Amino acid sequence: MPSSVVNSYIYFPETEVLRIIYQSGAVYDYLKVPLSISEKFREARSKGRFLNAVIKRKFKYIKVS
Repeated sequence: MPSSVVNSYIYFPETEVLRIIYQSGAVYDYLKVPLSISEKFREARSKGRFLNAVIKRKFKYIKVS
């Protein structure tokens, strides 16, 4: 999963939280992300493009660190 934007990610299905760890080291939790969207993110060829086009536009987030 090489990405110039996303270092790694974790999806928590019980809370519908998608945690994104950016290459910069910043960590954000995107809230109320359905499983279907997290699966599309996982399958996306460009994680950064999908993140910007779909996730950032539709879901609230909080900065974890």
